[in-house]
Amino acid sequence: MIAKTRPAEILLVEDDPADVLLTKEALKEVAVPHNLNVTTDGVEAIAFLRGDSKYGGATRPDLMLLDLNLPRKDGREVLAEVKSDPKLKQIPVVVFTASRSEQDVVKCYSLHANAYVIKPLSLDNFLVVVRDTVNFWLTTVTLPPGE
Repeated sequence: MIAKTRPAEILLVEDDPADVLLTKEALKEVAVPHNLNVTTDGVEAIAFLRGDSKYGGATRPDLMLLDLNLPRKDGREVLAEVKSDPKLKQIPVVVFTASRSEQDVVKCYSLHANAYVIKPLSLDNFLVVVRDTVNFWLTTVTLPPGE
């Protein structure tokens, strides 16, 4: 669970503007105060996580929602990089993707994804799944302390 002394930090890595808007809408109903940061490609996500360039001073996320099909560096590469970095590997990464490929599921779990969630096609279901997923990770799960 997130300490009540500060808002939870969420990083959404998503290149589809419609999915970003829907996610923001769903997060309005999350039970925990939070800050949402959005990056739109894998290179930008890694720069954010490492505090490089324009992201100097960025707060380490408590939870990362990661799309797989991203420009410049795809989500699989981002996941592999995050989970192999001693400073980042404890960040829970929820793969949130349209891919129903069994190969993607197996690959993501082999790269130590914390969860693999398929984006629902209906608007209502999309909102519910995002809200419930984030609520679970921020209210039920005990997360490691941020650094």
